[in-house]
Amino acid sequence: MLVARRQNALDEYANELSAKGYEVFTHATDVSDTESLTKLFADVQEKFGAVDVLIYNAAFMQGGRASELSAAESIDHFKVDVAGAVHCVQQILPKQIERGDGAIIFTGGLFGVYPNANFEYACMSMDKAALRTLAQMLNTELKDKGIFVGIVQIMGVVGSNEHFAPKNIADAYWQLYCDRNSFEYIFD
Repeated sequence: MLVARRQNALDEYANELSAKGYEVFTHATDVSDTESLTKLFADVQEKFGAVDVLIYNAAFMQGGRASELSAAESIDHFKVDVAGAVHCVQQILPKQIERGDGAIIFTGGLFGVYPNANFEYACMSMDKAALRTLAQMLNTELKDKGIFVGIVQIMGVVGSNEHFAPKNIADAYWQLYCDRNSFEYIFD
């Protein structure tokens, strides 16, 4: 199940995966719209059952220095970067806890680990740091219930070189999921 804001992007991924023999379902939604997310997860869980693994890879990619941010801008960013993640977790967690199994993996990055790496992305830094904290807290809280929660910190630009190729990054998610010995995987 693939979810994103833009249906055309979903269609491209679905076509690529279908050509490789995978069964793919897509749904366009905005993660800052909690009503839409609630309906989406209700539909998904009715059709497929409990969500085994949630990968939350959403970000509001707009620049702005900390000294220039408005409260409204900060809230708009937070809705996508953090509140959307929290809401997604709330939608799937009860069934994962009921089964005693599941995984939730967030996507973080350079700005959440090193907030001063680029002063032009203050909201991204604040929100990815909050997402990192959320992952760590959920990991500690839920591991005894059979739920793994982690975050992959991508410390570069996806696709900028061979090292940051999507396949290599996917391998980092897989390794974190399989190992489960830390809540965080630094992909640098």
